[in-house]
Amino acid sequence: MSERRGTANGDAVSLRANESVGEGKARQKGSAFKRSSTLAMTARAGVFSRFDGIRRSMELETIPGVGEKTARSLATLEEPERALKSGDVAALAKAPGITQGRAARIARGAIRRKHDDPGGFLATERAREVYREVLSLCQERTVTEYGAQRLETIYPSPCQSRIEEVQTFAREAIERDPDPAVLEALEGVEPLKRGGDVQVRERCLATTDAERYTAAREAIPELSVEVVEDAQGLAELARGYSTVIAIDETFAGVAVDGDVQVRPDALENPAEIVPERSVAFFARNRDSLRAAIAVHRNADLETDCDLAALEAGLARVNDDGTVAGDDELDRLATAVDDLEVSVGAAESVANDHLRQAIREQDVTIEGADLLSLVEQGAGVDSLLSRELADEYAQAVAAAREHLIDALDLDAGEAEIARRTFGDEPTFPVERDEDTVSRLREELTATRERREARLKRELAADLADQRGAAADLVRNALELDVELAIARFARDFECTMPEFVGGSAGLAESTGSAASTDSVNSNESADDRGFEIKGGRSPLLSEPLEAIEPVDYGVSGVALLSGVNSGGKTSTLDLVASVVVLAHMGLPVPADRVRLERFESMHYHAKTQGTLDAGAFESTVRQFADIAGDGAGSLVLVDELESITEPGASAKIIAGILEALSENGATAVFVSHLAGEIREMAAYDMAVDGIEAVGLVDGELEVNRSPIKDHLARSTPELIVEKLADEREAVFYDRLLEKFE
Repeated sequence: MSERRGTANGDAVSLRANESVGEGKARQKGSAFKRSSTLAMTARAGVFSRFDGIRRSMELETIPGVGEKTARSLATLEEPERALKSGDVAALAKAPGITQGRAARIARGAIRRKHDDPGGFLATERAREVYREVLSLCQERTVTEYGAQRLETIYPSPCQSRIEEVQTFAREAIERDPDPAVLEALEGVEPLKRGGDVQVRERCLATTDAERYTAAREAIPELSVEVVEDAQGLAELARGYSTVIAIDETFAGVAVDGDVQVRPDALENPAEIVPERSVAFFARNRDSLRAAIAVHRNADLETDCDLAALEAGLARVNDDGTVAGDDELDRLATAVDDLEVSVGAAESVANDHLRQAIREQDVTIEGADLLSLVEQGAGVDSLLSRELADEYAQAVAAAREHLIDALDLDAGEAEIARRTFGDEPTFPVERDEDTVSRLREELTATRERREARLKRELAADLADQRGAAADLVRNALELDVELAIARFARDFECTMPEFVGGSAGLAESTGSAASTDSVNSNESADDRGFEIKGGRSPLLSEPLEAIEPVDYGVSGVALLSGVNSGGKTSTLDLVASVVVLAHMGLPVPADRVRLERFESMHYHAKTQGTLDAGAFESTVRQFADIAGDGAGSLVLVDELESITEPGASAKIIAGILEALSENGATAVFVSHLAGEIREMAAYDMAVDGIEAVGLVDGELEVNRSPIKDHLARSTPELIVEKLADEREAVFYDRLLEKFE
């Protein structure tokens, strides 16, 4: 900054400042009670704010899976309740120490609390595996990381209100068009980040009050806060900072050299004092916001945001938070950056000009004149002054013009620049370092003042857009979730399932009423179990067109028989996938699905080898729990007979199925011992079969849809039958009779 302009003027300023401060101190006494009252109110507000934070933290602890530490972290968010209610994973992940994965789990906990969801729908490891597999199929179709994490909040639930909530969302989602232009634009969208730490060094706050000092540091941490005693202190600060903002009313009317502003309301309007805070937010999120704008335009989404105005504002922000698109600011910034180089170049211009003049000049000095110069101790400067004064003046003039032109200086700046090279002849021509420093300070201060003003204007223009901009990005990210569901539904030719009846004894949430097309309250025999038409398992690795559609339904308990590699396990996977997706509220891979709203799903995969006594006991205990308290459950079991000897297995499975049937569960047991189990059962047990219609070139030809009330033939029987047809041998006929 420049030195004080004239001693008399400086003394006058100092005198006026002292008088003003004296008057200010008198006013300060009069307002002491008012200020202490304000501080007391502020303190009470802080206490109430902390109390409110504690209360909010305690409420958050009621969410399943949220402890005291996590609740305190969530309580620091601006709107944790909104984020939890909407499942906004990105907003929750902004809490200290909360990752996006953790945020998704917290959101699920909040959803469970909202719908009184007891949890535990996926009762076995294989059931959870199926959920992870179908979920991953949806996540693979997201573009953003947020979309993949947001889908984690959609889970299978037995609660009617939760299912219907997601169904409403999914029905709208599957109507979306996954336009490639929208998907490409989504690649640039990510959750908004905080503006980051901003430090402004050319401005400071000034106060005479220690308490105001503390409040200022908390409210506006981006600026230095200085304590001064009087207006003289302000004047000293003004020599070191481009702008000084006095936050005490006592400084009102004080006249001080430099850019000194009196803003008693500064702490209540930090965005005006530090526009860099708002600008930094838009600078850091510029790419994401531009991508979100493209998403809205390509998808023709409705928004309250003025897209053109936001786009124009973003065009005025550089990545580093500086203002873009202002020619004058660019000129000043370039001048500051190029000053040293330009001064050096101007020196070269002057010296080159002077060297050329000396070479071309014939200097004649008479003996008496030379003797006189030597006796006077004169050097080359004196010779220049006497013999080459005009040439030196021209050289300096050229240097000055070069410097002014190179830096594109205005009239005031040019006046300072001309003093960089003095009028007194010297060789070589050298700069005046004090003048160069003065010019650098002037250019820097002018640049900083202009940038601050432009940032204030830009921040004011963008301030009203911040909320709409946040919604813009949030809506684009949510669109990614919707498009992922739409793409999944299209890729697997899905339909929305129809729920009928209800699971016995399950307490309903009061969160929403039942819709007439998804859940009926009147239960009948036909309302139990499930019925799938044209189902295609999404867990198969084959292309969709290569998968044979399957029709299958079960009401109550059934055994599923069939040949090896006939598709029994795939049928169980299909049923499990459909049931899981339906209870997630999502579309299912089938032409039509009607099903009961189950309370839980138990899927037991095929056991590898015979279990030892301890494992066998544990397995039987699991089925005892299901049989005793599994009303409304779906039980899927793949070849349970492998847990022990075949004879004992048939007896055990028959007993389990009898108990499940009596308890009102729905169950499908895949078994090669279906005939033996049926004979062991105390009632006429349903047996369905995946029938192999024959052998073609050594390969089984199978009807993948199970046939109701039909015990399917085994592969050995088909082979013996084929041999008996090919050759007339008593041996083959005798073997074939054993299968009857």
